[in-house]
Amino acid sequence: MTAIRRAFDVALLLAVLAAIWQGLYMFAGDVAIASPAETVRHVFVLLERPRFWGHIEETLSAFAYALVISWAGGVGIGVWLGAHRLSGEVAEPILVALYSLPKVTLYPLILLVFGLGMPAKVAFGAIHGIIPVTIFTMNAVRNIRPVYVKAARVLRLSPQQTVTGVLLPATLPEVVSGLRVGFSLTLLGVLIGEMFASKRGLGFLIINAIGLNDVETMMAVTLLLFVFAAAANAFLLALDRRLHKRV
Repeated sequence: MTAIRRAFDVALLLAVLAAIWQGLYMFAGDVAIASPAETVRHVFVLLERPRFWGHIEETLSAFAYALVISWAGGVGIGVWLGAHRLSGEVAEPILVALYSLPKVTLYPLILLVFGLGMPAKVAFGAIHGIIPVTIFTMNAVRNIRPVYVKAARVLRLSPQQTVTGVLLPATLPEVVSGLRVGFSLTLLGVLIGEMFASKRGLGFLIINAIGLNDVETMMAVTLLLFVFAAAANAFLLALDRRLHKRV
């Protein structure tokens, strides 16, 4: 019954969003926004073009590399900062300041270091996602129950065994919450990187469509990205809730 109600709520939400979208289209006209039906139709048109799949592959490749870096790096740094209290207290205000800083201001530096192309997109995506993952993981390790750490000491576990066998399992729900936030921000970073300095990828298609006033392509690519991000976040959110229920 809960699953049926949840499916109904999702369908109702999508219907409301589609109605708002259609209302905006009727108000602004096709010069500013495409209708929902026309956008869906154009999505299938794009998917029939082999060249469009090359752009999808480019974005997914950059996103996958950036996501691995942001997740692995964020969890590793967060565990270390959380376990070493002095380092965490020094690093936390710096991380919060970097988190609130518009990352676009760092893009000239990214281009100078990595140049144009895939490395710059991966780096730009990673710096978006690694900081929230680090902050969530660090705070999760800080708030771990002292009895777990004492048990690890009594069992004389090595630092590596303590991390893999005690810290990570105990902090997994909060870490997954950080991974969910990092997922969205990493995708955002990769797309912004493609918009600024790339000739391939979905971000490039969006900024190019804006320049050409190709509203249909812009809306179709945006819709595809929305569906992908929403589906991935729904999965991560379900995992997050399941882990929190076990705690």
